[in-house]
Amino acid sequence: MSNLTAPRRCPWCGVEPVYIAYHDEEWGVPCHDDRRLFEFLILEGAQAGLSWLTVLKKRQNYRTAFADWEVEKIAAFTDDDLARLRQNPGIIRNRLKIAAARQNAEAFLRIQAEFSSFSDYLWRFVDGQTIENSWRHMAEIPTKTAISDQMSKDLKRRGMTFVGTTICYSLMQAMGLVNDHLRDCFRHAELARRI
Repeated sequence: MSNLTAPRRCPWCGVEPVYIAYHDEEWGVPCHDDRRLFEFLILEGAQAGLSWLTVLKKRQNYRTAFADWEVEKIAAFTDDDLARLRQNPGIIRNRLKIAAARQNAEAFLRIQAEFSSFSDYLWRFVDGQTIENSWRHMAEIPTKTAISDQMSKDLKRRGMTFVGTTICYSLMQAMGLVNDHLRDCFRHAELARRI
């Protein structure tokens, strides 16, 4: 009989398997893939006012509904397409959040054209390097920073919506622009070694 114990994790992931898998495999891993960055930009916006677990459980439905996150296709969605999405029970059917996906896709394409990639644009806010935090307690982790304030302001100026500073900071955490795993979480050291 093995006496191995579960690794120490950030307490926010709880015991829900989908949440644990997200914490262990994805959250905080530096991402430079534009399609994935767009997916999380939209999902973080969809999460506003809801729990991230709610969004994670609908993630596959979102992928199907939003053309496997092909930005060009989403930017070309018609008003009829958006109306159909509002009837889709597999996603969060908020009219403004659904409309934001198309609007943000259009702005995303403009940013790609200007900076070669959305990744290049986004990572310049942290000078191309993950910010290594060293939090000991959940209460220490901010919900926004001066950098997320700046990112939010710039994304809004470029035509995006549902990109407030808290959403931007959540995006930074998810996509590895910051390492906000607690110091005693096994992923903190693993991710710090990857940089």
